Amino acid sequence: MSDTSVSYKCPCCGAPLSFQPGHDKVSCEYCSNEFEVKTIEKLYEQQQNLAAKTAEAQSQGGWKTGDAGTDWDEQEAADLKVFTCESCGAEIVANENTIATECCYCGNPTLLPQRFGGMLKPDYVIPFQKTKKEAVAALQEFYKGKKLLPDVFTANNRMEDIQGLYVPFWLFDSQVAAMAEFKAHRSTVYDDEDETVTETSYYDCQRSGTAEFAKIPVDGSTKMDDSYMESIEPYDYSGLQPFTTAYLPGYLAEKYDVTAEDSTVRADERVDSSMLNLLGDTLENYEGYDLEDSYVHKCNGEVKYALAPVWILTTAYQKENYTFMMNGQTGKFVGKLPVDKGKLHKYQLISFVISSCSLFALSYLIFG
Repeated sequence: MSDTSVSYKCPCCGAPLSFQPGHDKVSCEYCSNEFEVKTIEKLYEQQQNLAAKTAEAQSQGGWKTGDAGTDWDEQEAADLKVFTCESCGAEIVANENTIATECCYCGNPTLLPQRFGGMLKPDYVIPFQKTKKEAVAALQEFYKGKKLLPDVFTANNRMEDIQGLYVPFWLFDSQVAAMAEFKAHRSTVYDDEDETVTETSYYDCQRSGTAEFAKIPVDGSTKMDDSYMESIEPYDYSGLQPFTTAYLPGYLAEKYDVTAEDSTVRADERVDSSMLNLLGDTLENYEGYDLEDSYVHKCNGEVKYALAPVWILTTAYQKENYTFMMNGQTGKFVGKLPVDKGKLHKYQLISFVISSCSLFALSYLIFG
């Protein structure tokens, strides 16, 4: 029986192949042989096509088991699909957006070529440069210096999961012209007999200009927290490579579930905000300003589709999971940590005492 997935194996020894961060080749960890990306892509192209056709054929037939168990509702049935591991024959359950994963039984990196249908092929991929070991080390470094972190969190918490994931991104290019009206202010302080006077002047300012924005990223997955994804930016686009599936084995990968068209709303917000900040930065001789009105026009916009690397780490503490993310190319790390309420109360009390002592000392100097 033909298989519905493809496991990348070394042509020399049959061991699993994977793309190693920081390298430009696909390597075998067992016999140390290295292969060009194009060589592996060509070698497994026929297997990918066969696996996709087999999965499609199987979806049209099979046993009728309506009396065993209960029926999935339509949404659940659409979200979950079963594939066969080409290496060990185990069944892999994946959601509707998974295009690369690994077999939970034998650990072989696995592609699901049938999922390539109905989706756009990415233009680019940014390969992983940071390893799993470096991601764990970054988490430990992230703990350091956090005075309100519970002691038992670092001592007793355990790593629930760590995954390397290729996240779908839309990259927006645009030429932008903008005009903006600002209300700026500047203050002057002077002494007038027995009092100090602060005089504030307000100015109506107009600014206009043009700019070019290249590869403004908007993630194309509803599962990824936008605030996290934007916090681990930027990616170094000099590392963009023409897309090939040879970079995927060994990592999870998802196809987009937010289209490029739907992502334009967020792209507009990011471009507009950046452009208006650029205009506001020209108000150098003022202490501050408020935006009164603005107009931003974008033209010659282009969009590209890319996969970007992210390490996702999950730890457990007091029956709660804490998620952290690391840029798989640059190593930039973000996440939320628990707070020890006892330590927080202690520091608040110390701050109050210091403030009270400072106030008492000032009063003593003034009044004696």
